[in-house]
Amino acid sequence: MLTTPTLSDQQIKDFENNGFLLARGAFSAEDMASIKRWCEELVAMPEESGRHWIYWEKSLLNPDEKIISRIENITPFHDGFHELTEVLKAPTAQLLSEDAVLFKEKVNFKYPGADGSKPHQDSQAGWDTYTDFYISVLVCIDEATEENGCIKIVPGHHKRGLFQSWEPLTDADMAGMEFVTCPTKPGDLIFFDNYAPHASDPNLSQSIRRLYYATYNRASAGDYMTQYYADKHKNYPPDIDREADKEYVFRV
Repeated sequence: MLTTPTLSDQQIKDFENNGFLLARGAFSAEDMASIKRWCEELVAMPEESGRHWIYWEKSLLNPDEKIISRIENITPFHDGFHELTEVLKAPTAQLLSEDAVLFKEKVNFKYPGADGSKPHQDSQAGWDTYTDFYISVLVCIDEATEENGCIKIVPGHHKRGLFQSWEPLTDADMAGMEFVTCPTKPGDLIFFDNYAPHASDPNLSQSIRRLYYATYNRASAGDYMTQYYADKHKNYPPDIDREADKEYVFRV
């Protein structure tokens, strides 16, 4: 059984003030050994339509090589990750001041040669269609450094709300923003809300940087996970379900 992290009153205040919270050492070395093993099991699972979703990308270090970018829709097909999402509900509920329900989840693999992510707010990806507030929990699986593309987050600007849907942040939006680099070690967690601007650089190092993300909303707002994945499948399905003559563009 995984450890259930608990947040202090000061951590809850820090999250409310900054829009994110870095919780060091929330999971033990034993917990992380299990989570790392689950990642390996996930990659070894056959890529089949109707199961977990695998997204691929071209390597920036070797354009002839395809690497896994991320895997989504995991919990229905892996008991370990299902347990992880259940464990993470407790500290997330502390921040929401009520029970949390899972909205989506993924592993970002970021192998050597993986691209970064442009500055954005998570809700810019159409999440406001379902409800207005979410908290994502990042679980650091491998050490994340500046060299391999750790996450960078802007404190305080979450209070400005949603800038615009389906568009990354513009230079005008980012005027006055300071992106704080957040290196993490295995077992660290970062909680951040759907309005907190964040980004990451490409991984041009030789070390993999796997991060697991579970996103929750207030239970009182409804359970949207099934609808979210059904909608996403129509517009940006996993590679195995794509039509050969259709172009798919990742927008946010």
